[in-house]
Amino acid sequence: MKNLLFVLFSVILVFPAFSQSDEAEVKAVIESLFDGMRAKNVEQIGAVFSENAIMQTIETTGETGMVKAGSVADFVKGIGSLPEEAKLDERITDYQINIDGPMATAWTPYEFYFNDKFSHCGVNSFQLVKMASGWKIVYIIDTRRKDGCS
Repeated sequence: MKNLLFVLFSVILVFPAFSQSDEAEVKAVIESLFDGMRAKNVEQIGAVFSENAIMQTIETTGETGMVKAGSVADFVKGIGSLPEEAKLDERITDYQINIDGPMATAWTPYEFYFNDKFSHCGVNSFQLVKMASGWKIVYIIDTRRKDGCS
């Protein structure tokens, strides 16, 4: 009986460590994306996405939105073609990460600055999958607004 209780107690203590580790890995992937954007490092940016990842943004008109599709390739190319002096800085203000086995979702409110000037704010919604090569972004959709930012 003592052995069973010891094993059960050990599993209870170890289980949260695994989920925290996965959560830290998911957060690191997202941070790598934005660090890559700041550095305009196209290899770093491309490395966080899975093959055939989907990018979308929600354009708003009043209280309704319309989904606009983009491609990771165009996104990476666009950042790579910016002038050297251009500064991109997406500042994540919070992370809400949920994980179920090899799938994770992350909700990340943000503020975006271009050349040190506030541009817009919104929320990113990431879907990630843990693949053989690690966590990869398979889908991202975001909102963008200029009003209601803190």
